[in-house]
Amino acid sequence: MNIVLLSGGSGKRLWPLSNDIRSKQFIKIFKTPDGDYESMVQRVYHQIRRADENATVTIATSKTQVSAIHNQLGDNVGISVEPCRRDTFPAIALATAYLHDVLGISREESVVVCPVDPYVEDDYFEMIKELSLQADKGEANLVLMGIEPTYPSEKYGYIIPENSNFISAVSCFKEKPDVKTAKEYIAQGALWNGGVFAYKLKYVLDKAHELIDFTDYEDLFSKYESLTKISFDYAVVEKEDKIQVMRFSGQWKDLGTWNTLTEAMEDPQVGEAVMNETCNNVHIINELDVPILAMGLSDVVISASPDGILVSDKEQSSYIKPFVDQFDQQIMFAEKSWGSFRVLDVDSGSMTIKVILNAGHKMNYHSHKHRDEVWVVISGTGHTVVDGMEQEVSTGDVITMQAGCRHTIFADTELKLIEVQLGKEISVHDKQKYALE
Repeated sequence: MNIVLLSGGSGKRLWPLSNDIRSKQFIKIFKTPDGDYESMVQRVYHQIRRADENATVTIATSKTQVSAIHNQLGDNVGISVEPCRRDTFPAIALATAYLHDVLGISREESVVVCPVDPYVEDDYFEMIKELSLQADKGEANLVLMGIEPTYPSEKYGYIIPENSNFISAVSCFKEKPDVKTAKEYIAQGALWNGGVFAYKLKYVLDKAHELIDFTDYEDLFSKYESLTKISFDYAVVEKEDKIQVMRFSGQWKDLGTWNTLTEAMEDPQVGEAVMNETCNNVHIINELDVPILAMGLSDVVISASPDGILVSDKEQSSYIKPFVDQFDQQIMFAEKSWGSFRVLDVDSGSMTIKVILNAGHKMNYHSHKHRDEVWVVISGTGHTVVDGMEQEVSTGDVITMQAGCRHTIFADTELKLIEVQLGKEISVHDKQKYALE
């Protein structure tokens, strides 16, 4: 089975835990059987592996998310990197070309595309296998998953099937309606459009060549920034006559707001938090190293991270985005392929950061033109390379790099550093990378 997971967006409705680098699918709030917590992308990936351990999984995402994906899923997951955001049709076209030209997937094999962040049980991925098998038959060019609606929602588009069978031809599609119209659609047997569909690789590859002038994956990648922003629904689905839909009646939730996300949380609190007995329907997610105390609250979400603190009525939390757009903030926390960093302090002429390097990983060999840096090793062992000179380091060691100095650090064990940046101009853009000989 070939699966393309669409991983995009900044998830500003889940501020302060999500931002342009750390989207909602990377927030670790779902409890695992061993008591740890995992993110949406980890949960979905593990569910796919339980349904088909040999599935080819490719994540279509922006370059800003690549490090977080490798950090959470390892280096073996396939990634189709979008050089910039161009909506779902270009993203799916690029991922399909990647499957064919880079991974060597046959044009005759089926591909299933689905979002990376649904809250579902394992039966959802058993249905995805059925979708793939149905696409293999070639009865339709597209096979969609239609979600049995549980209420008349204004948030989703609707699929109107021709009949009530498990597999049906599609009569038409409807855009997101108001509640009254949604009730009418449901009375006609309409299904929610959950953005899940299957096709033979050759179908989308041919459509991509029909609508975009390119030769192969590399050529499409190089032209990606010039492509028109358009959704897969508008570009392909709504113009296709040979479409089938399969009904799915299992649990399916779109966790796009704090209100819906907290409904899926097994524990009412994650991180250091205390609620007294008068609290009702309160959820706390705390990533800070200070405790949160809540008393006498009802229907409230409290979320704290280095990026900020949210205290909101759960229903009002759905309307957070315009307020978050007013913030002009530096990213205070991010997961990278090599570990993570958290900004501890920002002052005029200095920035202090806590860096965690995973064992066996390293930073890029790089320099800065406008700032000096000081590393203090607070735990672990490793070695540095500073202007070509290698040195072992361990707890308590201090390494100083002046502006223009080339430097990197390797982690033999998990390595924790305090990095102090000093200079009149401190910017993420002030970085020159080099090959390490």
